[in-house]
Amino acid sequence: MEKLLFRANSAMVWSLIGLVATVLMAYPLAGRFPMMIQVLAHVGTLLFAVGIKISYVARLVFLSRLGRPVH
Repeated sequence: MEKLLFRANSAMVWSLIGLVATVLMAYPLAGRFPMMIQVLAHVGTLLFAVGIKISYVARLVFLSRLGRPVH
């Protein structure tokens, strides 16, 4: 279970990094990228946000199964 908790935490961090990167590419730095990259950045923003939510729920499940407090 500890390994799965670590993976869920890692997934949250990587999803957050991806979300920040795609938001930067889609909005403030959009003029520096071609249209196709901007479209992919907008789609990536949605996917990385879902990744954060799924990994957070997984984190809560693994914390609960380990008997640790879930806040």
